[in-house]
Amino acid sequence: MTLPVTFLEVMAVARITPRTARVTFEAEALADSVGTTPDQQLKLCFPRPGQRLPVLPAQQDDPMGWYQAYLAVPEAERPLLRSFTLRRRHPGTRRIEVDFVLHGDAGPAAAWALRAAPGDRLGLVGPSALYAPPVPFAEAAAQADWVLLAGDETALPAMATLLEALPEGVRAYAWIEVADRAERQELRSRADLEARWLYRDGAAPGSLLTGVFREAALPGGRPFVWLAGEAGAVRAVRRHLVEGRGVPKRDVDFTGYWRHRLTQDDAPTAEDLADARERLAASS
Repeated sequence: MTLPVTFLEVMAVARITPRTARVTFEAEALADSVGTTPDQQLKLCFPRPGQRLPVLPAQQDDPMGWYQAYLAVPEAERPLLRSFTLRRRHPGTRRIEVDFVLHGDAGPAAAWALRAAPGDRLGLVGPSALYAPPVPFAEAAAQADWVLLAGDETALPAMATLLEALPEGVRAYAWIEVADRAERQELRSRADLEARWLYRDGAAPGSLLTGVFREAALPGGRPFVWLAGEAGAVRAVRRHLVEGRGVPKRDVDFTGYWRHRLTQDDAPTAEDLADARERLAASS
């Protein structure tokens, strides 16, 4: 399975909320399948200081071979990889949109996005079926009596694409925790959608999301629950659903996008590894 590798050039940058930048890129090459399904995961490759372009190995048919070649690049030159969700592809073009949550200079992606301007360039790895969930969202949603998507602002790009993909007649709920009211975004869906926004206003990340799951009454029938955001909060909510509410594990899709007080460059914790093993088992 080929892992697509190409370069992107910034065409436009827009602040869609005070803390979210939407960057429009033009790709040198882009497969026709990109943008045809929701929640497509990709990796952006950020150049090191002093580089105009990141140093990227050429595309290979063997994804592991490409990753080994990436690791072989000297550390001082090796680009930093960060995971994102494709927000949108402009039909009939090689233009894509990616949303960045801005939190100062706390990480290479946010720091880059704060200063991004037309002409800047990044590397792109994916999207690829390698990053796809074990059960396609549409299939899982079709088997459920109702669908609940929950997460923080980092989950909003994926959540928005999933909601847009739901057909009419689906009973859907979205619970979204964001920094404050100014971070609220418009959500579009053909489904019968009920959205609930949770504003932290200084509270700890994930605290409102975990709280609403403990307190809220859930509808009857078989659910499908999609969770994403801060890893600790996602883990706590999933545990509550499975152990406290009796929701079968197969009916909860969960992903920790980031870790409070840790970066993607920090080593995985024991809980991170346990989550990864469980997701791997679910996909086999």
